[in-house]
Amino acid sequence: MPRERGEKVIATNRRAHHDYAIEKTYEAGLVLTGTEVKSLRQGRANLSDGYAYIDGGEAFLDAVHIPEYSQGHWTNHASKRTRKLLLHKEEIIKISHAVSAGGYTLVPLKLYFSDGRAKVEIAVAKGKREYEKRQAIREREDKREAERAMRSRNRLGE
Repeated sequence: MPRERGEKVIATNRRAHHDYAIEKTYEAGLVLTGTEVKSLRQGRANLSDGYAYIDGGEAFLDAVHIPEYSQGHWTNHASKRTRKLLLHKEEIIKISHAVSAGGYTLVPLKLYFSDGRAKVEIAVAKGKREYEKRQAIREREDKREAERAMRSRNRLGE
């Protein structure tokens, strides 16, 4: 029985939703060393530059920054090493077909502990163009403005 229950989020990639149109998400396990797990338990990680790829029927996570463990010594890990992802074979095949079709990439969205095990949520995503990003910002601001107007109107009616 795991010591921990539930989900504890360590890091999120907030830029991913701005830069990419998310198509489908997958939950993957991570192959980590002991000092990486200890560093993650301290809540230290950065997904902003990270990406995932499929190579030889296996999935890998690259350029995700997990800083060295502060109490570690010669057993410490490299902070930006390539880490293997644990996915089912069918999922790897689906992802590789989507990515090889063109225009899609694998982006890590969230790094978290689920019942004591380190997991990463990766997404098959398509890059947004600059005008699509501006349009999304404009729609979000318009929605916020409409909600603000409705709240002020409801307060006046009371």
